[in-house]
Order: sequence, then structure tokens, then C-alpha cells
Amino acid sequence: MGNLSNIGRIFYGIAIAVLGFLTIYYHDFPYMLIPPHQGLVIVAYISGIFLVLAGGCIVFGKKIMLVSLLSGGVLLAVFCCYFIPYQLMASSRYMHFGEWENAAKELALASGALVIAGQFSQKLMPLGVVLFSLTIISFGIDHFLFAHEASDYIPSWVPNHLFWMYFTGSALLGSGIAIMLNIRRGLAAVLLGGMIFIWFIILHVPRVIAAPADGIGGEVASAMLALAYCGIAFVIAGVNKIST
Repeated sequence: MGNLSNIGRIFYGIAIAVLGFLTIYYHDFPYMLIPPHQGLVIVAYISGIFLVLAGGCIVFGKKIMLVSLLSGGVLLAVFCCYFIPYQLMASSRYMHFGEWENAAKELALASGALVIAGQFSQKLMPLGVVLFSLTIISFGIDHFLFAHEASDYIPSWVPNHLFWMYFTGSALLGSGIAIMLNIRRGLAAVLLGGMIFIWFIILHVPRVIAAPADGIGGEVASAMLALAYCGIAFVIAGVNKIST
């Protein structure tokens, strides 16, 4: 199972590095990294370079503990000090569950870095696992709340779009709860990672290929999120025997 953890770590590192490249190329942050802002371009450049370097270190196994801990700390700080105040003060619908979707994506990325760092410090692993489980559960709830709105995201050649929205929502909820409560955690995580990787292949890759020039950045960012979630799940599965 160690190989699965390595694959997951590489997937996560690639996703972080690509998000960094997008930040540099567009002189702005991908939509889920921070809320709408009027920041300086230099901040985007510095952040993009940091993400590229962090992702590269994670992929190639250089200073993994330090880089993952630093990345997770920064992403978690953005969630706590930027996303939460923004949602509470800037959004009139902060009590609406769907308004927190991008914040949950940020938190999921933070949890992934903590999970990877947790391979070297067992004190960090439970925190990363709990935060990741919470975000997966929230994504499952979103699949039920917005099933009709999001069903068109499923490729046209797949029949019964609503069925698959509810099915994947149930799978996300079940796997998130199982991982959090350590109910056959290894099996739940590997099934979750496998499901998300299938999404990455059949949903996200075709959308990136078909995206117009002015929309490809957002599609690539969404694809990298899926790859990151898949990677996090595989890392968790790799450190927990499937039989547990």
C-alpha cells in the first residue's frame, strides 16, 4: 500500500504545482484559492511560485514534511483568516450551505497537505483526515442540494444524469463518514480515490480539451481539484490497510 500513498502524493503535488502555474499565467488566483479580491499582481506571482515549488517538492520527494506542513499551514490560514470572514461579512447568503463550496475546496487542499505531512508526524494525520472527511461530506451534501443544477456537468453519453448525481452524492457521504469514523478507512479511501479518478478521466479531461480559450483556466483548475482529492484519498488509503 506504500505505492498507493506515493501515487496519491504525486497526484496531489502535480495538482498544487499546476494551480501555481495557473496563478502565474493569469496573474490571479484560481477561483477556489481565495475569495474575490483586489490584490496586487506581485502577490499572485509570489504565491504562484510558492505553489509550483511546493508541488514540485511533494512530487519529487524533497523536504516533504517541511513543505507539506508549510503549505497546509498557509492554506489553512487562508481558510480561517480570509474565507471565513469573507463569507460572514461579504455574502448576504452566508447561511446558505452552497455559498461555502469554494471555502470547502480550499480546506480540502489544506487537509491534503496535512495528510501528506502526517505520514512523517502521526500528530498531524488525524487533523488532516478529519478536515478532508468534512469536506468530502460537504461535497456529498452539495450533490443532493444542487443535483438538478449540476446534472448537466455529467457527459451527455452517460444516461440518467440525476441518478448518478444522487449515487455519487451518496458515495461521497458514505466514504466521508467512513473515513472520519475509521470504519474500514483504507477500503473507503481507496474506493473514494478510485471514483474521483474516474471523474477526472471521463468528466474533467474532456472538458479541458473542449474548453474555449477564455474558459480553459477554470476547467484546468477544476480538474486539478479532482486530481488533488483523488491523491489525498490514496494517501489515506496507503497508510491504512484495506482490511481495517
